[in-house]
Amino acid sequence: MSSMRAVVQHTFGGPDVLRVEEVARPEPLPTEVLVRVHAAGINPVDWKTRGGTGMAGILGEPPFVLGWDVSGVVEAVGFGVTTLKAGDEVYGMPWFPRAAGGYAEYVTAPARQFARKPATVGHEVAAAVPLAALTAWQAVVDTADVRAGQRVLITAAAGGVGHLAVQFAKHLGAHVIATASGGRHAWLKELGADEVIDYHAVRFEDVVRDVDVVIDLVGDDPDRTGTRSLETLRPDGLLVAVPAGVSTELAEAAAARGVRVTPFLVEPDGPALRRIADLIDAGEVSVEVEEVFPLERAAEAHARGESLRTRGKLVLRVTG
Repeated sequence: MSSMRAVVQHTFGGPDVLRVEEVARPEPLPTEVLVRVHAAGINPVDWKTRGGTGMAGILGEPPFVLGWDVSGVVEAVGFGVTTLKAGDEVYGMPWFPRAAGGYAEYVTAPARQFARKPATVGHEVAAAVPLAALTAWQAVVDTADVRAGQRVLITAAAGGVGHLAVQFAKHLGAHVIATASGGRHAWLKELGADEVIDYHAVRFEDVVRDVDVVIDLVGDDPDRTGTRSLETLRPDGLLVAVPAGVSTELAEAAAARGVRVTPFLVEPDGPALRRIADLIDAGEVSVEVEEVFPLERAAEAHARGESLRTRGKLVLRVTG
């Protein structure tokens, strides 16, 4: 049986539980492809799961290999695959929320959970896209159905999901209001934000009103951002609660104010990835990668991500 390098954890804990080891290389089943991973994106769900929350309840007890964002080259295809072939450059968010094992040299998954990567960017940028972009796309486009002229508030707008949500909402013609620390304001305006609020200096609910849609990427822990954002919504406005779902308290608060709230969880979506790739290749959407780490420094990358001070995404260089 062939082997490959992968970042494995054998217990829940801090970044130091992540170790590069040799593991068995997977083989594609019918309708699946084997992808040689060139780069893997890092997301908050990764370090939450590593610590025992996030998707730990779905993955079960370690050992397992984290990672859902991948960009690479199709190595082989299983029986029945007609949309991709060996040699195609692809990117995707396979299997989420089940284990995908993206922090590894190879992954297998259904062919239709991948799409050809944007032609204008390399694998390290492409690997930063799938989970963050699909979260932003499915929240802004599919769930909120944002329309031209609507007012959209996006919290944590400088993060991986946030900076893409800003661009998607602006692409749809919305008036975009973003929250971020002061040093990110000029950049977010370049991306299309019409207003940017420094959450360190002012409580956004004191200065924002008549919002049609809130894309909340913070939640109620630790400062009740989700509940506070209800105050910004117009009657019958919608809060999309991305990171932590809808608690009983949040649902009751929304009902009392006459606004709507919905939980959200991203899912694999090859067709949406094709549309996103087209936007990237057309120059209408840009992807921010703050730093690329070699696979052996996955623990350091996790520690960096958990500082919550990154601009855009962090990525692991796997092969190539």
